[in-house]
Amino acid sequence: MTSETTLNPALTDWNGLNGLPRFEAVSDDDFAPAFEAALKEHEAEIDAIASNPDAPTFENTVIALEIAGDSLSRVSALFWNRAGAHTNDAIQALEREIAPKMSRHYSKIGMNATLFQRIDTLWENRETLGLNTEATRVLERHWKGFVKSGAKLPTDEQERLAAINEKLAALGASFGQNVLADEKSWSLILSDEAELTGLPPFLTDAMASAARERGEEGKYAVTLSRSIIEPFLTFSENRELREQAFKAWAARGENGGDTDNREIVRETLALRSDMAKLLGYGNYAELKLDNTMAKTADAVNDLLKAVWAKALKRAGEEEADIAELIAREGKNHEVMPWDWRHYAEKIRAEKFDFSEAELKPYLQLEKIIDACFDVASRLFGIRAVEKKGVPAYHPDVRVFEIRDRDDKLIALFLGDYFARSSKRSGAWMSAFQSQHKLPLKNGRHGELPIIYNVCNFAKPAEGKPALLSLDDARTLFHEFGHALHGMLSNVTYPSVSGTSVSRDFVELPSQLYEHWLTVPDILKQYAVHVETGAPMPQTLLDKVLAARTFNAGFNTVEFTSSALVDMTFHTREAVEDPMTVQAEILGEIGMPKSIVMRHATPHFQHIFSGGYSAGYYSYMWSEVLDADAFSAFEETGDAFNGETARKLKDNIYSVGGAIDPEDAYRAFRGKLPSPEAMLRKKGLAATEELSGSDA
Repeated sequence: MTSETTLNPALTDWNGLNGLPRFEAVSDDDFAPAFEAALKEHEAEIDAIASNPDAPTFENTVIALEIAGDSLSRVSALFWNRAGAHTNDAIQALEREIAPKMSRHYSKIGMNATLFQRIDTLWENRETLGLNTEATRVLERHWKGFVKSGAKLPTDEQERLAAINEKLAALGASFGQNVLADEKSWSLILSDEAELTGLPPFLTDAMASAARERGEEGKYAVTLSRSIIEPFLTFSENRELREQAFKAWAARGENGGDTDNREIVRETLALRSDMAKLLGYGNYAELKLDNTMAKTADAVNDLLKAVWAKALKRAGEEEADIAELIAREGKNHEVMPWDWRHYAEKIRAEKFDFSEAELKPYLQLEKIIDACFDVASRLFGIRAVEKKGVPAYHPDVRVFEIRDRDDKLIALFLGDYFARSSKRSGAWMSAFQSQHKLPLKNGRHGELPIIYNVCNFAKPAEGKPALLSLDDARTLFHEFGHALHGMLSNVTYPSVSGTSVSRDFVELPSQLYEHWLTVPDILKQYAVHVETGAPMPQTLLDKVLAARTFNAGFNTVEFTSSALVDMTFHTREAVEDPMTVQAEILGEIGMPKSIVMRHATPHFQHIFSGGYSAGYYSYMWSEVLDADAFSAFEETGDAFNGETARKLKDNIYSVGGAIDPEDAYRAFRGKLPSPEAMLRKKGLAATEELSGSDA
């Protein structure tokens, strides 16, 4: 079964366009035997490195580790893409099996005493090896990785750590699958026209398409896809339906039965605490924050709490405005979470004289994709060439070549934009293959980055253009910013390529890129009406720009409450009942009854299945950086200033983890930022608070 003759070569021999995988040649049944063979091959490579009779050198140990496991990397890249973006029962069953098996495999490598001895010898003698900065960081990454994998622990504790990692991998896979199951299984089918009161055509079109997908032709489905649920909560005039939909959205992972995540959360937190103690840390947050920019939980909480106070004050003012509008409408109910988006949109329309529905016809998906590419061209001199007819992992996925000023191919990019029931919610960037320059065993020298973006925009009816909300458009720019971080990478070693940076630095390139969406020149060129082709009127553009900080209190309270709960979970000695702790923390910080956490604990995938445990704060940490970084362009008076763009590319987008993030940022900006520019961007800082700021 695992002999090479029975394995599908399409899993590891990628001979599609410019080295793209031939997705159409891979079936679900191919993965299990391929994983078995690839794991054995990687194990043999590791054993060969560890047992090398020659004295350890950077080349025969570190570089050998860097290029080992190529087959496993390829099989994994294809599998995890399918598990996240186009899954099914067979893939999910294999995911539950593979996640702990992969953990077991890497635990065994991390606890290989002979291999660690070689790495440790190199680390102790690093000053004599003649390594440059990047090579030194690669060595450090390997050394720290071994230490955090338990290489210095006694055997019994190593075995305990390996068991913890294996169980955590299984729990994380189950957590994500449970959320997807809850999202997939729930829908609110509407058939009475009266139930559609207030809903704009773009939303009813998307709901009709979702109903058809569920076999309800001629009806309308409210689903838990963000691209449908959020506009429904915004525009529906039916408060009872809003409440019903909101409560289903908020209850993902908390519905009892097989998909309930609360016990998974409790067990996950207990295991993470045990892991941290085994490795000599006071708590799991200490373990995760080691080697980040923030460094300590206190530094994180200081930032979060300072912003929380300002956000809470602003949210109180926003809630008072909503309560006043409810009263003006002759109603007497209090402001509840299913009311906020609805009335905030009415206030925005009133205050700034435009609505999301008025804006949406100017935000066509095709045009915003073009805008993403144009900004990259102006800043970094690259262009995207779509390759029609090239098969990808789903018919909706589009393939692009990314070329530089000299027409040299530098990357492949895949865009997967529409929601479907086989795709987990949210938006993300990932890589099938990361850039590097090392010679490989197959004869290739270095590799081209193959990067993809996944989004969940509402798919329009056949023949109609996809229209985005302003938040959707920001999401597209955000994820393409991550993609650029991968595609512009220019490093030697794969382990520091692209987005392989500290968690609280990785969001800088993505959040920074969002700024160019609302540069007036970009909006004027690409925000054109879907029917007339006319550019967005200057009056509407001015209103959009003036409203950028509208509802900032609500948005920041949603986020910051989630980040504070995350940090509490991972700094507490023990969390016996996570839901009680969540309620306790929200009570302590004064969480308004009218707002809920952006990600309640039972569906908080970022921290329980997505790699952001004790790290959700990093979006705000990076926001401090991105606000200051964009100020570098504003100070020149040109959002596309060539010299500033060159420094941005050379010091941020292309260096990956090859240099320390603080050094990278200083090389770009000349200094580290303070939070004031971020607070100003959010509209949470008074003018006098900014005096004397270096932002």
